[in-house]
Amino acid sequence: MINLVYIIIIIIIIIIIIKGNICKMPSASHETYDQDREAFVEVDPSGRFGRYSDLLGAGAVKKVYRGFDQEEGRDVAWNQVKLRNFSDDPTVLKRLLSEIELLQNLENENIIVLYSFWMDVENTTLNFITEACASGNLRDYRKKHRRVSLKAMKNWSRQILRGLEYLHTHEPCIIHRDLNCSNIFINGNIGKVKIGDLGLAAVVGKNHAAHTLLGTPEYMAPELYEEDYNELVDIYSFGMCLVEMATMEIPYNECDSIAKIYRKVTSGAMPQAFNKVNDPELKGFIERCIGQPRARPSASDLLQDPFLVITSSEESDGST
Repeated sequence: MINLVYIIIIIIIIIIIIKGNICKMPSASHETYDQDREAFVEVDPSGRFGRYSDLLGAGAVKKVYRGFDQEEGRDVAWNQVKLRNFSDDPTVLKRLLSEIELLQNLENENIIVLYSFWMDVENTTLNFITEACASGNLRDYRKKHRRVSLKAMKNWSRQILRGLEYLHTHEPCIIHRDLNCSNIFINGNIGKVKIGDLGLAAVVGKNHAAHTLLGTPEYMAPELYEEDYNELVDIYSFGMCLVEMATMEIPYNECDSIAKIYRKVTSGAMPQAFNKVNDPELKGFIERCIGQPRARPSASDLLQDPFLVITSSEESDGST
């Protein structure tokens, strides 16, 4: 009888030990979850924004990574500049700081929103968080979708012009100066278009005159090369964006040097891609955008142009 009691006690102890070890073992599902959960590469000083390793885009000045706003639960774009790369060129840093300062004060549905920015002294980086457009830039988006209707291009055009109208009527006037399809962004699921990358923008006074040569040669208005221009250079660039949207070709891609582009632009020669624009109304609209500076309409004027007037069919399907 006593031996039986001992055996029972030993069995109970063994069961307790086994259960204890089971409780201490990590849950398989929790372990899998921890492994699957993507880790941030870095977090901003406030702890609100995290950066992933995914690179969304890269340019001469900055890299853009996928980020996440933990407070609002939304995707963001984490823009990062390695300052040591530009220590010999203070004008680059000046342009970046100008972009941040501009973005911080702009509020328009067709302009990219800035959420936060800071300087990382230890890693010598300048970081700023902007809203993310799920479908990327308009150039890449257009290449993915080769069949785009004229109605869709009109919708994009109206939104771009509303953004430009906001910039140009801002006090003081803001000139983008580097508008092209790679820095116009889109949320394809709702067709929302936004202008970004204002790093080359110029804030000018009441005389609306600027005197600095900056931009992307294929999209630069002739007067930009003369370094004496106003906000209508953005209208010229917008016209070239329309050429690219319609043909999926970068204007003047037949030129193999900036010098050749310069000669064509300043002589008034159209890019070869322009001849591939099939719709006569679109062609005429582009010609108005890239005309001589004094004949070139403003963004406000173009929004009233018959080409962009919303038809009854577009009103019925909710197009904007």
